[in-house]
Amino acid sequence: MKTTIEKLAGDTEGVSYELAVYRFKGSSKTAPTAYIQAALHAGELPGVVAIHALMPKLRAAEAEGRILGDITIVPAANPVGRAQYHFGEVQGRFHLGTRTNFNRDFPLLDRPDRSALPPVTPASTVDVRLKRLLVGLSIGHDIVLDLHCDFESVSYLYVPTQLWPAMQDCAAALGVEAVILWEGESGAAFEEAAIHPWLQVPPEKAGLDRRVVTTVEYRGLRDVETSLAKSDAEGIYRLLSVRGVIADGKAAKPKKFAGIAAPIGNVELISMPRGGAILFHVAPGDRVRKGAKLATIVHTPGDEDGAIDLHAPQAGYILTRSAHRSGRAGDDIIKLVGEVRSVKARQGALED
Repeated sequence: MKTTIEKLAGDTEGVSYELAVYRFKGSSKTAPTAYIQAALHAGELPGVVAIHALMPKLRAAEAEGRILGDITIVPAANPVGRAQYHFGEVQGRFHLGTRTNFNRDFPLLDRPDRSALPPVTPASTVDVRLKRLLVGLSIGHDIVLDLHCDFESVSYLYVPTQLWPAMQDCAAALGVEAVILWEGESGAAFEEAAIHPWLQVPPEKAGLDRRVVTTVEYRGLRDVETSLAKSDAEGIYRLLSVRGVIADGKAAKPKKFAGIAAPIGNVELISMPRGGAILFHVAPGDRVRKGAKLATIVHTPGDEDGAIDLHAPQAGYILTRSAHRSGRAGDDIIKLVGEVRSVKARQGALED
């Protein structure tokens, strides 16, 4: 294993950032290669601890000569966001200097080649340079996993429609409960940047059946536990084995994926009509009928008409809910995967 430290100068004098990159060299030139990163939204840590639990398994495979394809690991992909604290809370979703989501506005290359990366200019802010670096590290890999988490959630994937159903084995290997299929634009999120170059070349060269590109949502922000980290690490290792990056005849074979797979247009975002306290009546993983009570918003406590009930616009599956118990008018507090397309289906990414 080779370890390198990538350095990024900050936007002001005397400030700089570092991120570690671990590389395992494969023994086969024809084996698939893999790139795995976590914590692009710096406060999302389930993927970080999953990688920490994965590393001993990769080192053992390396020592035994079982790594066939190159593997690149970035356990903490956003040192800029990790350093952004406000009153004791990490602010890792948006770059405070540019107000841009760290998982938006990645460069979309016209071919899967590092030479297609846009040049760095003196005016390029550190978040722009970070995104260029991450695309450069990941470009050309057959498997690209971007590990995230939601607020309170089941484990699920975002998958480009072009890679489904060929990626069913990956969903099964990772042990997720749901898959959200998307196509078109996603605000140039990292996942879009990873698949976009392959969609610009002829199909016979793209080899989409060989590609794995996905955002992995490892449950919720508070699901940072030893048992979950080990289970998630086993899932990633199983995926690498199934796809031939690692040789391991003892690795458990995944069962057929039996979870939910639905287009992103079927996702209902349940919003608060008034600000107030949130009383949830459903949890992630629940199945609900049309009209089922999902939450109660207590907007004027003590008043006879001081609460509003929110109901399911269609039958479906509760994917996520907010980790907060209060909010403002317009806040999205539940994602429900419906059986049909939502009448309020959004274009691009679901959230900012």
